[in-house]
Amino acid sequence: MKHILFAASEGVPFIKTGGLADVVGSLPKCIDREYFDVRVVMPKYPCMRQEAKDRMTFVTSFYMDFNFKSEYVGVMTAEVDGVTFYFIDNESYFGGMRPYGDDTLWEITKFAFFSKAVLSILPAVGFRPELIHCHDWQTGLVPVYLKERFQGNEFYHGIKTVMTIHNLKFQGKWDVKTVKGITGLSDYFFTPDKLEFNKDANLLKGGLVYADAITTVSDTYAEEIKTDFYGEGLNGLLSARKADLRGIVNGIDYDEFNPQTDEYLTYKYNADNFRKEKVKNKRELQKRLNLEQDDRRFMIGIVSRLTDQKGFDLIAYMMDELCSDSVQLVVLGTGEERYENMFRHYDWKYADKVSANIYYSEEMSHKIYAGCDAFLMPSLFEPCGLSQLMALRYGTIPIVRETGGLKDTVEPYNEYESTGTGFSFTNYNAHEMLAAIRYAERIYYDRKREWNKMVDRAMAADFSWHVSARKYQEMYDWLIG
Repeated sequence: MKHILFAASEGVPFIKTGGLADVVGSLPKCIDREYFDVRVVMPKYPCMRQEAKDRMTFVTSFYMDFNFKSEYVGVMTAEVDGVTFYFIDNESYFGGMRPYGDDTLWEITKFAFFSKAVLSILPAVGFRPELIHCHDWQTGLVPVYLKERFQGNEFYHGIKTVMTIHNLKFQGKWDVKTVKGITGLSDYFFTPDKLEFNKDANLLKGGLVYADAITTVSDTYAEEIKTDFYGEGLNGLLSARKADLRGIVNGIDYDEFNPQTDEYLTYKYNADNFRKEKVKNKRELQKRLNLEQDDRRFMIGIVSRLTDQKGFDLIAYMMDELCSDSVQLVVLGTGEERYENMFRHYDWKYADKVSANIYYSEEMSHKIYAGCDAFLMPSLFEPCGLSQLMALRYGTIPIVRETGGLKDTVEPYNEYESTGTGFSFTNYNAHEMLAAIRYAERIYYDRKREWNKMVDRAMAADFSWHVSARKYQEMYDWLIG
């Protein structure tokens, strides 16, 4: 039996702000329990829902030296679907109304505390992993601390680490002097070949330098981050470590995202009956959102954070032209004010065609995945993306830009060979995006039989966690031996 510990700042069903939580909550339960004992450690946030906190029981507590003080470390535990979760409790670090704040220095301090506590709790809970799997910059100091002060202790000797990049844009950077004081790390660690980065300290860089292996969440993104454009300044380091870097595409929970059993859907359907049943979800959505009720109208969905990264500048540029077509556009999400207001404006201007829902609702997101004909994701960069996987699962055809995980998971339609599961465009260009949307419209309106075959292929694609879990298991075996 091999012992693996996931260290992360969030995870379902306890706390979620984005796709990271889905990975941390879903992947461990899909790894083969006959060979692996996978457990998870994360902070205990007071802002967690009460029912999540009610599942936890107290394990132990102790004091740890950190930032020139002796700090309380409480440990709670809970079991979900056979996976053991540990929670590090310290209200002065993890308090607040949400898991992350806007004060970068405080975020660095609290996750430096978390990284040190992850290693410190292991003897106290009686769990010695052969490998610690660290997720994103918030756990970047785990491999550093392991090498710096824990490795000399017999208990920790030989523990390996993996660093997974979910989004390279977020790195945890602050000035060297301050970070040195907070972490207690010596000058040795703050050189350009270690944590120092453009005269600042960079927590993610520390993890990437000291981890035994690096993964990211799609093959294409693993290649892209070695280039200037996508590398966020770390492309030189990632190129140097290319032998230890691999891409493993994320999955989604096929029990949770299943149009046949989805509790949020009034009209359930599957790959056999979608031709008759899927359209009932469209009718319900049109009625609920006060859009013109027309079964045949091409309906495009967007469920997203409304930010530059997601390609909304392209959409803004093309909205009037797009709305001159026979389409409907349903948007769900929040984000940058200019994009929220842009969609509100077009909702007012084209009331029967555009529905702007500037909030987030799990229920509404499922209704959009089920009710729309196509799903638009024209991202500037997209490490993996989960929305296109959900769209495929619901037979809603993705229209994407060929970047990162979008390129790896959506096969472009080829009308001559009758292959593909979606539509894509290559360059980050508004006219190219519109051309891809109009190509999709043409197939939808003029070659409905071809469209339905594409839906068949989309719903047959397997992006469940079990596929990804096998690749992670291979990597764990390779590292642990």
